[in-house]
Amino acid sequence: MTALNETQPVDPTVDAAATAPGSLIPTLAGRWYTDPAIFAAEQERIVEAGWVCVALAADLDGPGAYRTVQVGRESVVVVKGRDRQVRAFFNVCRHRGAQLCVEPAGQVRNKLQCPYHAWTYDLTGKLIAAPNLTEMPDVDRFANGLAAVAVREWIGYVWVCVAPEPPSFEEQVIGAVVTRLGDVESIDHYGVENLRLAKRISYDVKSNWKLIVENFMECYHCATIHPELTEVLPEFADGYAAQYYVGHGAEFGSEVEGFTVDGSAGHTRIPTIDEAQDRKYFAITIRPGVFVNLVPDHVIVHRMTPVAVDRTLVECDWLFLPEVVESGADVERSVELFHRVNTQDFAACERTQPAMSSRIYAQGGSLVPSEHHIAEFHHWVQSRLA
Repeated sequence: MTALNETQPVDPTVDAAATAPGSLIPTLAGRWYTDPAIFAAEQERIVEAGWVCVALAADLDGPGAYRTVQVGRESVVVVKGRDRQVRAFFNVCRHRGAQLCVEPAGQVRNKLQCPYHAWTYDLTGKLIAAPNLTEMPDVDRFANGLAAVAVREWIGYVWVCVAPEPPSFEEQVIGAVVTRLGDVESIDHYGVENLRLAKRISYDVKSNWKLIVENFMECYHCATIHPELTEVLPEFADGYAAQYYVGHGAEFGSEVEGFTVDGSAGHTRIPTIDEAQDRKYFAITIRPGVFVNLVPDHVIVHRMTPVAVDRTLVECDWLFLPEVVESGADVERSVELFHRVNTQDFAACERTQPAMSSRIYAQGGSLVPSEHHIAEFHHWVQSRLA
């Protein structure tokens, strides 16, 4: 396979043929899920070019708390300053390039120090100390400070962008919510930033990241592999795509009391949701790798990190009202429902990944009418690599 480079751009017309007549339209060709050169281009031109959700803000619970995260090919350290402001920096010492932080999370007092030559930075990124630094008065402590990364906080999460000129957060991130729900006020009603983490589960999925996104975008598979989910949301059994109709949420079954694995009652309803949001499930995809799931008493947030062409890490948070978490209430029936959905979905993606390299899938597969909207996602990916 010819490596992607400036003289050999990906041609969107090669794999995305004109819409076929009738019910079936083409998918991406198999190489889009197996070619390391395509994956490298996606890391550079999609992940590193846009906003990525990297941490729950509450995980940075005090000055000096930090998280080390991977954004495409870049390691980034996100840290809370003594002024309680969250900042992000490339995890690269400006001296000889050693990583400052190697642990996924930790706590420092008031500085980040390179373990190689002890160059030391305060929590604003300024160079404050180094061996023999006083003998080098010409060294600019700001110019030689840590390289900053753009950062935003929204719905209780930290988002970063490593691009030199970040795209509009309002267009990329908030715009995805407006496209799905019709307005931003609809997600504001859930007060996600005020909810508390009740459960977190991490998944190591042996699948290309795009297969996971495609799976989340359609429900043609729901009747086949999600028996618990379709009991709670009966319209999913008909292949309804939760992401397809603007502003429409899937209604709970008439006998269902809550979004739980057995349909039993859940927990205290989020008081600020409106009547049209009660007893409904809404799903949002924020590209490239965030899924937000809204139900009356809790919110589920998936964050994906593509680490290889055939491997994706997914961290899933279940967020409830503070009083529910602080009371020690048993949330396992709520968690179990979507944990089963996750397990079922990721198993399906892992079952699909090996076939992407088959000669039978060299030209791709087909999308049925309830999946046609996935083609727009394919075109979005191709347009960023073209």
